[in-house]
Amino acid sequence: MEVQHLTKADFLKKVANYETTPNEWKYLGDKPAIIDFYASWCGPCRSIAPVLEELAQEYKGQIVIYKVDTEQEQELAAAFGIRSIPSLLFVPMEGQPQMAQGAMPKDAFVQAINDVLLRK
Repeated sequence: MEVQHLTKADFLKKVANYETTPNEWKYLGDKPAIIDFYASWCGPCRSIAPVLEELAQEYKGQIVIYKVDTEQEQELAAAFGIRSIPSLLFVPMEGQPQMAQGAMPKDAFVQAINDVLLRK
């Protein structure tokens, strides 16, 4: 499993259709997810990209990792109030997603995956 890039149309189909249910979070995926809101020019974003690729392999079949280019998908970034990048949305199967901002070390990602997404 590789990190998957999302457009707004993909997001509405695979993650949540915030246009039809703007006041209610309804996750559409079949596995917990991490959504990385990034930009190609962002140094911290580039520094976590290989970590996310590693995690996509290590947690293959358990979670999905998506990337949203905030330059290309400005409406999507605005819908989630993205003001700084990288911003990472941790989406569990049930309950509300949680946002984290800034580059995180791999061990912090592992802890968030286990605590928030997989609830180990």
